[in-house]
Amino acid sequence: MFSIQPTLENENVLLQPLKESDFEKLYEVASDPKVWEMHPNKNRCEREVFRNFFEGAMISEGAFIIFDKKSGEVAGSTRFYAYDDDEGCIFIGYTFYGTKFWGSKLNPHVKKLMLDYIFQYVDLVKFHVGAENWRSRTAMERLGAEFKGEISVAYHGEPNRENVEYWIKKEDWFSRK
Repeated sequence: MFSIQPTLENENVLLQPLKESDFEKLYEVASDPKVWEMHPNKNRCEREVFRNFFEGAMISEGAFIIFDKKSGEVAGSTRFYAYDDDEGCIFIGYTFYGTKFWGSKLNPHVKKLMLDYIFQYVDLVKFHVGAENWRSRTAMERLGAEFKGEISVAYHGEPNRENVEYWIKKEDWFSRK
């Protein structure tokens, strides 16, 4: 059995398993309302709403805190979740970055690190993206993910939200490289 919460690192980013003690440093990034403008839950910048999001991340046992290695700063968070052994798939999502890192190419480095790792163990990675999160949808397309349609997603302690789903198959990922 593999871990869905290893430490992952390359020359640009460090993904460490999220710990309860990371709450304050991650909330410092998440407290900016701009971070959540396109996300399905736009008030995650509020401390108690973010606390619920953070609890969901901890429960997932697949969440990471992301560090930019050049500056040493906390850049955001992401996670693996909903591993399905029978289908040979897992989701990557709940990703957010501080505005300072938007357009910095940090996200492609993070996704490459995660995909290269997880495709050792699964054949398919799925992504849920807020239906109106055009920034993330564009990022998915740049990764080569295939749009699969709309879906309603239940978030931890929140009402269902309209999302879209993207897929990347292992063979497609490695043929693009």
